[in-house]
Amino acid sequence: MGPPATALVADAHLGGPGGPAAPLIEQLGALPGRAERLVLLGDIFHFWVGHEKYETAEIAAFAPCLAALRAAGVAVDYVEGNRDFFLPGARYAPLFDRVAREIPFEAGGRRCLAVHGDGINAADWSYRVWRRISKSAPSRAAFLHLPGPLARRIANAAERAIARTNYRHRRRVPEEAILAWGARRLAEGYDLLLLGHFHEERRWRLPEGEIWLLEAWFRSRRVEWLGGGSG
Repeated sequence: MGPPATALVADAHLGGPGGPAAPLIEQLGALPGRAERLVLLGDIFHFWVGHEKYETAEIAAFAPCLAALRAAGVAVDYVEGNRDFFLPGARYAPLFDRVAREIPFEAGGRRCLAVHGDGINAADWSYRVWRRISKSAPSRAAFLHLPGPLARRIANAAERAIARTNYRHRRRVPEEAILAWGARRLAEGYDLLLLGHFHEERRWRLPEGEIWLLEAWFRSRRVEWLGGGSG
């Protein structure tokens, strides 16, 4: 058996361009014995709210997979993406070891930080305003207390709003913003920064460390690895 490995998945968008959950479930089912940790870098579903009234067929199918991984000794961490709402402390929290906007961990002797990436580009001000409002305490109360049919209609409208506010600045990778952010975070002592959100694969090497931008799973259909393992 090889050295302990960390498996990485970003931007699967199950229920959207990523399609049904079964192919990713099959890949993750092979992790026990190969990976000590799975880090999900956000937007695993096309839209995910931490309440059962928003549960889709993809979410219902995926949840037992995560529970089985944890039962098998694989740590499961979730980085909240721009399409993820109110997961910490909610219905799905027991599926994860950690749920946060940033997840630090160690892999292969390197200090790593996983971040979704949607808040990095300061020029994307319309999205940053939308994110602040949509993930606020009043929005959480509204999402969790609306009647089911109305809640689902609002969720569909919110998904369209995300697409409008975020599309213009995601059409190209904001390299300058990523490098400036990366230099600041690497100076905090990290060796490797992991990002999703932009759906393209890029890698940069700075004097202080590295930045990896992960390709969206819905495009690559591939689990990424740190340490041992294979895609």
